[in-house]
Amino acid sequence: MKRVVAQAPWVADWAYSRATRVGPLIEVGGTTAGKPDGTVEEPGDLYAQTKYALSVVLAAVEELGGTKEDILRTRVFVRNIDDWREAGRAHAELFGDTMPTSSCIGGLEFLNPELLVEIEATAYVLDDK
Repeated sequence: MKRVVAQAPWVADWAYSRATRVGPLIEVGGTTAGKPDGTVEEPGDLYAQTKYALSVVLAAVEELGGTKEDILRTRVFVRNIDDWREAGRAHAELFGDTMPTSSCIGGLEFLNPELLVEIEATAYVLDDK
């Protein structure tokens, strides 16, 4: 088992990893636009926060030997479901033709009221890279 340690101020309180790999399976836990210093990337901008969170998700997958193409599922949680298109635009820019299975769920609260999105992902790496 391999892990990527999350870089967030609340990691010690919650005791979690950003991502875990067991064999070919990689699970990336809830990832937001919260930066390591506790500030939030682009407060009020769902599109920018989604891009940031997706970059953290992808970096964790890559650290565990996967690629964008290995991501087979994403779960996107947004504070306001009416704004889903902004999150979807950032998701489409990253994934393009790879098109992972995805869910978008709205109407949620997050640890910090400035956070607008949280993303989880599952990847499956066919060959050990």
